[in-house]
Amino acid sequence: MNQEFYDAVEANPVIAAVKHDDGLQAAVEMEEIQVIFVLYGDICTIPEIVDRIKDSGKKALVHIDLIAGLSTKEISVEFIRRQTKADGIITTKPALVRRAKELGLFTVLRFFVIDSLALKNIENLESQRGMSRPDFIEVLPGVMPKVLRKIAKVSRIPMIAGGLVTDREDVIQALSAGAVAVSTTNREVWTL
Repeated sequence: MNQEFYDAVEANPVIAAVKHDDGLQAAVEMEEIQVIFVLYGDICTIPEIVDRIKDSGKKALVHIDLIAGLSTKEISVEFIRRQTKADGIITTKPALVRRAKELGLFTVLRFFVIDSLALKNIENLESQRGMSRPDFIEVLPGVMPKVLRKIAKVSRIPMIAGGLVTDREDVIQALSAGAVAVSTTNREVWTL
């Protein structure tokens, strides 16, 4: 596990999620932002995007599922490891988490909690044999304190709340419900 990443999240539990160059520029310029989730790019631009983050002294995690030109195969994780300086990946695919862990990358397994089945999948994470445990789970939408509390009770994996986080109240409720951090594209929240 990468203690530096945990320390960065603990120092500022607001993670900047960027989906275009303007957001990236704003995030790298903000001293308080320590971790950036990259939610855009393609196989030609992702090395440069990650370089900009690393050059600013911040941690970079690439949402591998959203990078144009990458497949859902494990070779995509190897591409990120070999061709970028990314600290880790975000994905919805457990097989990619397993490969990333083998390659020494930090991992975030993202869940869209839209029904009780999705919630059950998170609960079952602890008991699934042969699956690499992600460093974090990210739960979307992140503005469901009651559900976040339930997840925090059944999972020992640190939780990030993401999606629809738009103000201080959302951040406080998510953290109070058991999330260790929130991720958001909302620049106003980055300054909290």
